[in-house]
Amino acid sequence: MTTTDRQSDPARTRDSAAPRSCCSPVGHLRPQTWERANRLLVRKALAEFAHERLITPEPEGPAADPAGRRWYAVTSDSGAVRYRFTARLRTLEHWDIDPDSITRHRADEPLPLDAVDLCLDLRDALGLTDRILPVYLEEISSTLAGIAYKLDRALPTAAKLVEADFQTVETSMTEGHPCFVANNGRLGFGVDEYHRYAPEAARPVRLVWLAAHRDHATFSSAADLDYDGLLRAELDEATLARFTSTMAALGLDLADYLLIPVHPWQWWNKLSVTFAGEVARRRLVHLGEGTDDYLAQQSIRTFFNVSAPHRHYVKTSLSVLNMGFMRGLSAAYMEATPAINDWLADLIAADEVFQQTGLTIIRERAAVGYRNRQYEAATDRYSPYRKMLAALWRESPVPTLASGERLATMASLLHVDADGRSFAAELITASGLAPAEWLRRYLRAYLTPLLHAFYAYDLAFMPHGENVILVLRDHTVQRVIFKDIAEEIVVMSTEATLPPAVERIRADVPEDMKLLSIFTDVFDCFFRFLGATLADQGIADEETFWRTVADCATDYAARVPQLADRLARYDLFAPEFALSCLNRLQLRDNQQMVDLADPSAALQLVGALANPLARFATTSG
Repeated sequence: MTTTDRQSDPARTRDSAAPRSCCSPVGHLRPQTWERANRLLVRKALAEFAHERLITPEPEGPAADPAGRRWYAVTSDSGAVRYRFTARLRTLEHWDIDPDSITRHRADEPLPLDAVDLCLDLRDALGLTDRILPVYLEEISSTLAGIAYKLDRALPTAAKLVEADFQTVETSMTEGHPCFVANNGRLGFGVDEYHRYAPEAARPVRLVWLAAHRDHATFSSAADLDYDGLLRAELDEATLARFTSTMAALGLDLADYLLIPVHPWQWWNKLSVTFAGEVARRRLVHLGEGTDDYLAQQSIRTFFNVSAPHRHYVKTSLSVLNMGFMRGLSAAYMEATPAINDWLADLIAADEVFQQTGLTIIRERAAVGYRNRQYEAATDRYSPYRKMLAALWRESPVPTLASGERLATMASLLHVDADGRSFAAELITASGLAPAEWLRRYLRAYLTPLLHAFYAYDLAFMPHGENVILVLRDHTVQRVIFKDIAEEIVVMSTEATLPPAVERIRADVPEDMKLLSIFTDVFDCFFRFLGATLADQGIADEETFWRTVADCATDYAARVPQLADRLARYDLFAPEFALSCLNRLQLRDNQQMVDLADPSAALQLVGALANPLARFATTSG
């Protein structure tokens, strides 16, 4: 079976995803599974809240053992409830807590571990207001339900995932965002919809198609693509004929409309009700489902075509509250998306350093959006009501693969299976390379392009695990692919020359915050976890890991002597950097974490972290 064949087999993915308790929609909600889910989420909450200095665990008992572990305690706001656990404090103030050691007591009375109760016990410490608290508790409950579902699935082991296809790896991820505690809220999904649409459910989905009158809809595309060309590539002739016939039966001409793919949940729960007037007046026409099967990706609202993997991803509007935002798409915002992607693709193609790393992007090639003028008259441009009906088409990475190459989400490097085995550790072992050499190749492919984007162009990505695809050969990273471009990249310069259509990605970021795009997004929010995982697995100690990161930065600096002034101005080897706290954003406002008009102003900065590269500054040049 070829790479493409493996990725186009929805039945294979469906069979591997079935939970052991699939006979009941709530069969995964069992006492033993629920207890384990709570223990895991309480561990994460204690670790990340301590990392963000919302709580301060107090050391107890004897000094640390030879492995660096010792007992700590956290006391509730009232002083009546006490949590105790063993932990090792790793680089970047990473709290490596043993989940099985955690206990909760009121005086001498043992209490069950419950992540919702933890938030109530620490409500004041977490700064949870009356407005935020109930919604946050609902997000925690939903996250727990998701963990229970994943615990109940017969997932492939990390060793099996090393040989698995792209979408099996994608749908086997269990953690979600490594920093956010409430990272799988998905408020709006019922349990039946969870089973249908959650990425971990791995259920093939067929998108709903609407015809949107051109007077209210806009389409934009890359310079080498047009509307008709996109439709011919994405829909077969029989489907287009069916849509044309449906319109004709209503006395309408499909040529007067633009086709928009829609998440089924969005149609049944939002558009058919909230946009009922648009449907009644035939500005929107429901055409039914398409024929291709898609799988939801970790980002929930983006779909990979498993019927025809060479076809585009489709990203849809989804009015579900998840991790600090309603996951809609703005029709106005989408209009410039293809032009931004073309600009970035051209920049990468023309740059020697980018080309040497093998970096590519998968472009968002076309976008379509519908403008409801009544809601636009009633709201500002950031309102969720303006983000209910839009979609974009993103290139598939499958056609770019050479013989012997395969794909995996970078989030997989943080994945640990039910037996405690790390996917990254299994990859390194299977590669036959020394761990430091495996890391060097990975960092050359991933970190070097991020450094070059920053130092050469004042350009920052949002390079978390879900936004990066690894291209592997012989279990080793050959190159990376960045995605989710137009909504995530930023040019942090008021002087840079940008085409008018690209101007919206410019942001005036304070000088002292610019390098946080590396320090926070890469070091604290990804390498902190990867380094700790590899150390836990006995693959590479933290000294080796961070020395390899430092060597990558030094090698990059040697390649770009013309950027020496900028390298000195933004010092990657500085003694410390600001601690930027993601959970504090969500705890402050879990429905709009960041002001999209001024995202840097929303950052929650609390003191500083010791920079793990600082100790290598002298030897690294």
